[in-house]
Amino acid sequence: MSYPFKTIALIGKHNNQEIAVLILDLAEYLTGLQYEVYIDHLTASHMSTDTYKALTLEEIGRQADLAVVMGGDGTMLNIARILASYDVPLIGINQGRLGFLTDLSTDSMLETLNEMLQGQYTTERRMLLYAEVIRDNNSVFNALAFNDVVLYRGMSSGMIEFQVSINNEYVNTMRSDGLIVATPNGSTAYALSSGGPILHPSLDLIELVPVCPHTLSNRPIVVGPDASIEVHMLSSLDSRVHCDSHSNFDLEQSDRIIVRRFPKTVRLLHSVNHSYYRMLREKLGWSELH
Repeated sequence: MSYPFKTIALIGKHNNQEIAVLILDLAEYLTGLQYEVYIDHLTASHMSTDTYKALTLEEIGRQADLAVVMGGDGTMLNIARILASYDVPLIGINQGRLGFLTDLSTDSMLETLNEMLQGQYTTERRMLLYAEVIRDNNSVFNALAFNDVVLYRGMSSGMIEFQVSINNEYVNTMRSDGLIVATPNGSTAYALSSGGPILHPSLDLIELVPVCPHTLSNRPIVVGPDASIEVHMLSSLDSRVHCDSHSNFDLEQSDRIIVRRFPKTVRLLHSVNHSYYRMLREKLGWSELH
């Protein structure tokens, strides 16, 4: 039985031969269950067979009912940004330690996937951010972020200075090493190490977390999902804006960085026994009382 999926795309961490072997094993297993299987073309280039149809991520977005991503959270971040616009549900399999996004183990992936493909799964939608840089009234850069949009001072030894506005209302002027604008998904990444709160991924919220602010009264704040956040660069030095540490752009003085919620969401599928709080305990080393 192939309900509720018929076509499944398999995507592996780029240029990883061990994962390519596991992808091939998974493809053979799913084909045996009468599913039509596609392979991401970059993953397929490291495989020893051309049995399966190789597609680009955009083609996968248009043709696949489900995408299974094997690698780490970084791999899932990159894939999710592209496939979100197509609303393709994603299942993450981690080759090593289980991640926040890739929460299935390779050791039990066949059994767990079989159960999920028969409808035993939970669905979770997570928000994305859209960042744009305006220079001299022209848009010079834009990118999506699943985790965070980070304004950072780069290699300079000095602080940068910028002004923050939310929904066209002035909030503050800050001197710091940078600013993190994060989704709930990103609240357990760079924002957490900078003192930001953990936001449950079911929430549609955006957090702003200063990085090493000059004034200790500059604290993280959390705003609603429809907030339009604007950062006006007063001094730039060699600062940059990073989107998930993947898309980067060099900033200049007077640039404006605008961050909003992206209208599309990432659709993640989990096994029925998935627990966000158990994952937090395991990943963050929280102790349990016995």
